Amino acid sequence: MANRRKNPRKVEKETDWQERVVQIRRVSKVVKGGKKLSFRAIVVVGNERGQVGVGVGKAADVIGAVRKGVADGKKHLIDVPLTKSNSIPHPTIGEGGAARVMIRPAAPGTGVIAGGSVRTVLELAGVRNVLAKQLGSNNPLNNARAALEALAALRTFQEVAEEREIPIENLYSK
Repeated sequence: MANRRKNPRKVEKETDWQERVVQIRRVSKVVKGGKKLSFRAIVVVGNERGQVGVGVGKAADVIGAVRKGVADGKKHLIDVPLTKSNSIPHPTIGEGGAARVMIRPAAPGTGVIAGGSVRTVLELAGVRNVLAKQLGSNNPLNNARAALEALAALRTFQEVAEEREIPIENLYSK
């Protein structure tokens, strides 16, 4: 009982996670005594090694809203399969509300070509070479969620080969 250790894979440093605030909005609720002001923070959390999440927090002060957004983002983490060139395996499209986000892999050295909250999501996921386009809405929350859905839909060649029950070499043959 004296020598209890945690699972080494489960132990993660808090410094591994990066968080970026995408938007802070002052929102109000009309109550009997007048308007009650609070803040909404949209936060993207990622470790730049294939894990990323988007969270929303609301509180009476900005710091509390950001803290709640970080906690919410860590609850909604997804794993992103990355290629050797720090890109994505194949093109994908994600939808969040009225926002649509198209994400395509790019050659090494291209960088992250994306705008707004989609860029933040891709950077914190660890994607280094990618092309992305926001279609439809320009709402930061819906675009971040659409980017997350697009990244969650990615599959590796290994996963596709296992699903089809064929060797990975046969994926390319006709």
